[in-house]
Amino acid sequence: MGSDGNFMIMRVVAFNGSPRKGGNTEFLLRQVLDVVKEEGIKTELIQLGGTKVHGCTACGKCFANQDKRCIFDDDIINKCIGKMIASDGILIGSPTYFADVSTETKALIDRAGFVVMANGGLLARKAGAAVVAARRAGAVHVFDSINHFFGISGMYTVGSSYWNLGLGMNPGDVKKDTEGVETMRNLGANLAFLLKKMEK
Repeated sequence: MGSDGNFMIMRVVAFNGSPRKGGNTEFLLRQVLDVVKEEGIKTELIQLGGTKVHGCTACGKCFANQDKRCIFDDDIINKCIGKMIASDGILIGSPTYFADVSTETKALIDRAGFVVMANGGLLARKAGAAVVAARRAGAVHVFDSINHFFGISGMYTVGSSYWNLGLGMNPGDVKKDTEGVETMRNLGANLAFLLKKMEK
């Protein structure tokens, strides 16, 4: 929870793991964030996909240093880790690439995961939700991959009225998936509800 004067402000950060800025994954994330924002919770969307990131090398320096950072500081990942730590809720969105997350999303999960564990469970008892865009199939595996990160980090995973996914191929196609859009808005409502319960 962030502080703003005498008030505590709840924050949700979302990561768009699609290199298509303004594409289907971002649209779905924004559906969730719009509802969360309506509930008075501060939101932020970070464009992760399409940036130059590299995967975890399992060097173990985060365990040796315990400074809440990855030893590699030449990309956006440390900024993302900092945003996660400062937030109450975390959304990770990814397109479906060969039935799994995008490269950038995987780098975030692996490197943030190690830093989180190396520093005593930095994300424990925060709320997390996966958001997935797919052309046709494979989305449930992506959904699971992201939720595995939340689970091992000791977080509360938020669901909706269906698995948190939307279907569409070309940018904007997902808008035609009325059930997918409704699922995202319900997810936003559930996330806001949980965060407010956690605040009390």
